[in-house]
Amino acid sequence: MFEDQFTCPLCGFHGAFMAVRGRPHAQCPQCLSLERHRLQFVMLKKVFEERDTKKMTALHFAPEQCLRPHMSAMFKNYQTADLYNKNVDHQVDMQSLPFADETYDFIFASHVLEHIQNDIKALYEIKRVLRPNGIAILPVPIVGSITIEYAEPDPNQDYHVRAPGIDYYDRYKTIFSSIVIASSFDAEPSIQPFVYSKNEYVVSDEEWVHPYWIEGCKFIDEIPICYR
Repeated sequence: MFEDQFTCPLCGFHGAFMAVRGRPHAQCPQCLSLERHRLQFVMLKKVFEERDTKKMTALHFAPEQCLRPHMSAMFKNYQTADLYNKNVDHQVDMQSLPFADETYDFIFASHVLEHIQNDIKALYEIKRVLRPNGIAILPVPIVGSITIEYAEPDPNQDYHVRAPGIDYYDRYKTIFSSIVIASSFDAEPSIQPFVYSKNEYVVSDEEWVHPYWIEGCKFIDEIPICYR
């Protein structure tokens, strides 16, 4: 059907997207980008459309394979980092970065901070290594109304140490000079930047409704763009 045809902004594929973990229209079958990757890619281009990225140094935490080549081509000096993955430039702990102050113009870490025990310390470290006028894009999965901290990593939730709520990005506001929140509505629907799910994830016991639910089992995704 026409409404099930989408276009991937990363690889140019046009057609039906695949279901992932019960989410229909989630993944591009060609480059394997998910909803958040397509939205992030479009917003990344918008954020830097008036900046000369060929003069900038970027650090990409937990680099996604579908985004990695595009970001590598975009920035003059593109570096990658991860705590466990050895296929990166820097194997580091985000809570204690070994880099000098004001090393990077841009830092990208998608769906990382929900795995970090001391996320506040990590956020201060990110700000420390950003240059003046630097930018960090640091989205996490918003799954509830308020953020819930876990006593230990949850193996049933990909070892998250917290369930971020709609209040989570308030933490960023106390650290960065300004925050701009972009959403799925800021991208063309043709790239499928929304998260679709099953009915049981929308309403539980006929009472709780996901805070980002809109209609037809569709959820808004958000991206915090943080300015040092």
